[in-house]
Amino acid sequence: MKSFIEELYYGNIDPQNSGFEENESVQCTMQTIREDEEFLADTLTGEEKKRFLDFADAWSSFNGDSTLDGFVTGFRLGARFMMDTFLSDDAQRESFLEG
Repeated sequence: MKSFIEELYYGNIDPQNSGFEENESVQCTMQTIREDEEFLADTLTGEEKKRFLDFADAWSSFNGDSTLDGFVTGFRLGARFMMDTFLSDDAQRESFLEG
């Protein structure tokens, strides 16, 4: 059996797959975004259309960077929990189940 890290490396674990496809509320919101973006791209002309498309591209880039930052921050937080749990000299060694 492959290790967790190997499974992640080979793409057998997908941390980005969070089940949006099954979330009706998220799907409805995404549909609204698609429809509104298409409407504005088709309706606007000239400078307004350019500015809107620049905005949409910038927002998409920012959103991707923000999502990556959140993922990395969460991963690091989880690693710190593990370090504190197993490696910290301050970690309590006694059982909480006793007396």
